[in-house]
Amino acid sequence: MPILKAFVFPHPPLAVPAVGGGKEKEIKNTLAALDEAAREINRLKPETILFITPHNVVYADYFHISPESGAKGDLARFGASSVKFSAKYDQELVDEIAKTAYERIIPAGTQGEKDKNLDHGMTVPMWFINKFYQQYKSLRISPSGLDVATHYRFGQCINHAIKETGRKVVLIASGDLSHSLSDKGPYSFAPEGAIFDEEVTKALASGDFLKLLRIPESLREKAAECGYNPLLILAGCFDKTSVSAKLLSYEGPFGVGYCVAGITPLAGNTPLETDNERDFLTRYNEIAISEALSLKDNEDAYRSLARQSLEYVITEGKQLPVPSDLPEELLTKKAGVFVTLYKQGRLRGCIGTIAPTCDCIASEIIRNAISAGLNDTRFDPVKRAELPYLNYKVDVLGEIESISGPEELDVKRYGVIVTAGEKRGLLLPNLDGIDTVSEQIEIARKKGGILDHEQIILERFEVIRHE
Repeated sequence: MPILKAFVFPHPPLAVPAVGGGKEKEIKNTLAALDEAAREINRLKPETILFITPHNVVYADYFHISPESGAKGDLARFGASSVKFSAKYDQELVDEIAKTAYERIIPAGTQGEKDKNLDHGMTVPMWFINKFYQQYKSLRISPSGLDVATHYRFGQCINHAIKETGRKVVLIASGDLSHSLSDKGPYSFAPEGAIFDEEVTKALASGDFLKLLRIPESLREKAAECGYNPLLILAGCFDKTSVSAKLLSYEGPFGVGYCVAGITPLAGNTPLETDNERDFLTRYNEIAISEALSLKDNEDAYRSLARQSLEYVITEGKQLPVPSDLPEELLTKKAGVFVTLYKQGRLRGCIGTIAPTCDCIASEIIRNAISAGLNDTRFDPVKRAELPYLNYKVDVLGEIESISGPEELDVKRYGVIVTAGEKRGLLLPNLDGIDTVSEQIEIARKKGGILDHEQIILERFEVIRHE
């Protein structure tokens, strides 16, 4: 049996009167929409409600499913310890989702639980649901730090597992939208917050999940949201399925965007109507390849060499010889070089050298492109199937200069090197999301493993960027 219906729920604890203390009245549209959704759940009477929450443990490379028979929780950390919850998990469905994900080579399962207690990403939606309906089992699933397509594919896994078990399931994608709509929120105001929320609410109101998939990561980061990845999983649950989509409410009086929406699969004849026009993942990947090819057509010699280097080592199993037809400066000059890989807008690897280690810039690029693709320990090695999606950036470093303090830095113009004894951290200039010198220094500290109390020496450098 397919999913009966999915809802997008925000999870502000203040929506619960015992926490809000009257402040909840300022989001009356949200409260009314949540009650409407809860009444609909009561009408549907699902056997299981599956909660996707970003506030349980979230791993960079793994979808966590809460294990065991169930869990309890409360709102004590928000000043309402008397508001308690209890969930009984649907273990058969848990096992089927984990099995399906394993078969489809998606990293997901019940390992790695760090806090058994239910989090507010689940308990706040439960508070509204439980007012009207309580005869259900639950699942608690966390999103991950993996890419857009993998979240969508995990949604496909969930939908398959639900059909295999025959469960009557309602899905709750729990998450708030931008936390930077105003200075009233937990983050300072950012104009990108309202732009992000508008894009998301338009996608939910129309059921256009391709629009949702294509929201740029840079916009999401500046919006400071927590609900996007649960929405991707929701979208994947309705892959190739015609749906009726309805935006029930949206408001953000506290600087945080609260969205309530409902997604209903449209059943025609038996079986459920399949709509290949809604094969959003295929369309998303086709657009991504087209955009990557367009960028490839405009590559200069530096970026083209980085691409050739990684593609050659992956396809041929050996290092690319230095081509003889490169511009002279690549063959005769030496410099430190950083090569950065992006896949569909997300960082996929970055390795570089502060000072030259090879006899020319070309050799430096070839070596560092291979390292960025295969040896960046933050990522799995690039696979052959990923090569068409990759975009390359090459930074050629200028002379390293000693400086007396942060006042001699400019986050857009200069990269920074932070040194404390044997520890050293570097950050390139003019990076998305890094807008102040203090942020730049702090990130370089962390990259070098330099503690806050350690005395540091600062150096700066300029780059010639090829992107």
